[in-house]
Amino acid sequence: MVSAAAVALAFSLVLANFADQIHGALQEGFYRGKCNVDVEKIVSDIITPLVGQKPWITPALLRMQFHDCFVNGCDASILLDGSSSEKTAIPNRSVRGYDVIDLVKGAIEKSCPGVVSCADVVVMATRDAVAASKGGWYSIQTGRRDGLVSLAKNVHLPGSSISVENSAAIFNGKGISTEDMVHLLGGHTVGVTHCSFIKNRLYNFNNTGSTDLTMQTELAVFLKLKCPHTSTVDNTVDLDQGGSSLVIVGKPISEIIDNSFYKQIAIRRGVLGIDQALALNKLTKDTVNKVAISSNDYFLTKFQQAMVKLGAVEVLTGTQGEIRKSCRAINKS
Repeated sequence: MVSAAAVALAFSLVLANFADQIHGALQEGFYRGKCNVDVEKIVSDIITPLVGQKPWITPALLRMQFHDCFVNGCDASILLDGSSSEKTAIPNRSVRGYDVIDLVKGAIEKSCPGVVSCADVVVMATRDAVAASKGGWYSIQTGRRDGLVSLAKNVHLPGSSISVENSAAIFNGKGISTEDMVHLLGGHTVGVTHCSFIKNRLYNFNNTGSTDLTMQTELAVFLKLKCPHTSTVDNTVDLDQGGSSLVIVGKPISEIIDNSFYKQIAIRRGVLGIDQALALNKLTKDTVNKVAISSNDYFLTKFQQAMVKLGAVEVLTGTQGEIRKSCRAINKS
């Protein structure tokens, strides 16, 4: 006679399998056995040397993944071309790296056609770019599928001057905690912003006609030299000002993923309004201070964990969506 425990175990396994079929499930090594090649190695072999040649690829892919995952989930909808696609939305017009994704996807298609999604390519490429920028390698789950809809009107992303409270509400709505939000914004340790995004803080903060008083005076002076009030050229400045004049192992610190960003905003050297606000707001300042005073390995672990969570936002799996042949267009029926 079958025991009650055995029946309960069998029933739980059926429920688990049923749940996976309904919701889908990402998993590490999803493509093992589905391709005769190591898909993740193909990605790494392309991305690692590219980042060495073009360090801008890392912040570009970090931004791309964030912009993709926060609009309809991590479904590569940002990659689709079209006159009214997500690419055309104002926040996405400065997104770069589409050609990098095309390069990786093309290489994978040659070896394993029609199997690997563009959504997974974005996540894998971003992970390898992080690793190539001294951010450490971390395991990721794959098995995403590609979305069929990409509309500019669906793009609603937190801006550079958003309040901490509103930003946290948006992240929380995506299933990402406020603490993980702080760790994800540590991606600003690499990359640049344009003067047009900070001139308000420099010259007319909240219509006061003066500089944002939360910005360190020395930093304000430096940024005003980089971003003259009347200049018609939209210059760029490093988001992590710890690397403006320093070099480690032959690379500017601003090209390395580390906890320098937190050390800077802790002493009021944040460039973007939201970055500085993280260090001052009661919701987030303890997390900022913890990362700033902890080892770099502590930050890298937290950042990697947060990136994995970002990559799981509202994903399509199972039979949802499709596996695109080209990341720029949905498949022809």
